[in-house]
Amino acid sequence: TPPVFAIYVVMLVTRWLRDEVGGLEEQGRRNRAKATVLYEAIDASEGFYRGHADPDSRSQMNVTFRLPSDGLDARFVTEAAARGLAELRGHRSLGGIRASIYNAMPIDDVERLATFMDDFATRTL
Repeated sequence: TPPVFAIYVVMLVTRWLRDEVGGLEEQGRRNRAKATVLYEAIDASEGFYRGHADPDSRSQMNVTFRLPSDGLDARFVTEAAARGLAELRGHRSLGGIRASIYNAMPIDDVERLATFMDDFATRTL
């Protein structure tokens, strides 16, 4: 028996991409724009936020970075959650921060996170 539910979900996602988003090229453009917003916040922080990946190897789906200390990582996650920015704790073995900005994440939420990042760095420095 084929995995009917998985096939059904793929159908729903592909229809969403086609009808609501405007196709794969448009979704790719949106994903690049979202990633750019966060990487610009990281790069503009003058080293307060340090990305895990080399700039030429950065992910468009999972933006990962560290703050100057583990204590600040924890404070960042706590304060972000209080503002409705959830699930930012990094991978359990790497630590740091991980912002997952998959296809369904709206650009407005990514911009809200970037604004919070700027504010947090300013208040902390």
